[in-house]
Amino acid sequence: MEYRIEKDTIGEIKVPQDKYWGAQTQRSKENFKIGNEKMPIEIISAFAQLKKAAAAANNKLGKLSDAKTSAISQACDEVLEGKFNDHFPLVVWQTGSGTQSNMNVNEVVARRGNELLKELGSDEKIHPNDDINMSQSSNDTFPTAMHVAAYDDISNRLLPAINQLKQTLLKKEEAYMNIIKIGRTHLQDATPITLGQEISGWRAMLEKSEKMIKESAEHLLNLAIGGTAVGTGINADPKFGDMVAHQLTEQTGYSFVSSDNKYHALTSHDEIVYVHGALKGLAADLTKIANDVRWLASGPRSGIGEISIPANEPGSSIMPGKVNPTQSEALTMVAIQVFGNDAAIGFGASQGNFELNVYKPVIIYSFLQSVHLLADGMISFDVNCVQGLEPNVEVIEENVNRSLMLVTALNPYIGYEKAAEIAKLAFKDGSTLKEAAIKTGYVTEEQYDEWIVPSKMVNL
Repeated sequence: MEYRIEKDTIGEIKVPQDKYWGAQTQRSKENFKIGNEKMPIEIISAFAQLKKAAAAANNKLGKLSDAKTSAISQACDEVLEGKFNDHFPLVVWQTGSGTQSNMNVNEVVARRGNELLKELGSDEKIHPNDDINMSQSSNDTFPTAMHVAAYDDISNRLLPAINQLKQTLLKKEEAYMNIIKIGRTHLQDATPITLGQEISGWRAMLEKSEKMIKESAEHLLNLAIGGTAVGTGINADPKFGDMVAHQLTEQTGYSFVSSDNKYHALTSHDEIVYVHGALKGLAADLTKIANDVRWLASGPRSGIGEISIPANEPGSSIMPGKVNPTQSEALTMVAIQVFGNDAAIGFGASQGNFELNVYKPVIIYSFLQSVHLLADGMISFDVNCVQGLEPNVEVIEENVNRSLMLVTALNPYIGYEKAAEIAKLAFKDGSTLKEAAIKTGYVTEEQYDEWIVPSKMVNL
């Protein structure tokens, strides 16, 4: 491998000749050989948007030449296109401010920008700190990139996935609204419900989570940019933060604003904590839905078996013909990881000392992982399970007819205690509820047929 010599304030260091990063990136690469978790590419893309916006703002403020601004903007666009993905090698487990990833972007954009200037015949030189990082600090750019990446991922990845699964559930809800089944509470038989009503509860969970995620995500539109090192805005024009936020809004279509208190924005990540709490709520709901599906599909002959789900792959390496609820299992594992990420985010966010929180990389890594897993998990669950979910009508009808809790409909006529006596007798004798009711003498056959009508018990 061929190398070139790069310099920084510490001294000289060898950098691979074919890489666009510089000395500070190389030092981080060599000093933090920890794990395989790379800084998410979504953070790199958010930084590219930010550096492009910062260059435009500095140009309007008369601090950056037109030629440099144009070169920086084009270099950032190329980063956004993915042309330099291999030039961002740093791991999550680095400095807690994310300084080295900020400099990684600065160095790559500067080197590519200088190539573009040279192609134009310009004698100007772009410096990673003096030009790309002008009016900025890692302490305000990294939390800004966190919010830009988080909001974009929620908007373009998570919310569409929620909507996809929600629409499938809505179709199933409407199709099965009149299929009467037995309800269950405490894992025990309860009064009747329709399959469509049961599914409507799942659909409503997604709608509620969707609303809470959207509402909480609005707080991510507040950006730390303009605070520079400690929140005072040293080395930045007082208008810089607002100008960058406005420029980011034009570039992304999201209504970003510069936070009105930068001291808070640099040291607190309560917005991320708040939004991830909504993600945890979604994970909890998805766990309930996935568990309901695998319980209802259990069997196929020795379980509940009221629904069938697609047989996507062999379920056992030893038992021929076995099919397992693998999509439910995958989705609930995703939920567990989200619960763990929520703990990591909450703990990391609690560790802000004085003017800076230095757990930023692990906070945003955990957040984006949750978004990605939830989105991918829901799409997989939808395509490979829910879309193929079908009712087993014969089993459903048999369970309704065998249920002892239909006796609840007799309460208004004979009272709770006599109705309970009928249910207990039927259970003890192994008789039907109707046989037990007539045997007690509390109701006649005609009264039973009039009062015990499952279709009247589901409130359609």
